[in-house]
Amino acid sequence: MKVVESKKKYKRFTAIFDNGKKVDFGQKGGKTYLDEKDKTKRKNYRARHEPNEKKFYGDPYRPATISRFLLWGEATNLRDAIKDYEKKFKNKLN
Repeated sequence: MKVVESKKKYKRFTAIFDNGKKVDFGQKGGKTYLDEKDKTKRKNYRARHEPNEKKFYGDPYRPATISRFLLWGEATNLRDAIKDYEKKFKNKLN
């Protein structure tokens, strides 16, 4: 998996998976846990989004899932976040 800057107007990143799938995610201009390392902001993001999006977290190709685990996960840099993501979804990424 590789993450690059998105070409879409309102999206921040594009995840490019080994199988060729591309998914745009993240709000352009927004600050995430990766940017600020603010645990309170991460906690608030999760509380706001998980009630509606948790049911999709089993699908590694949904933008909400990618944002949750890459931008708002435990890692404080994108490289480590990608490693954690690939480890978490190793059986579902194909």
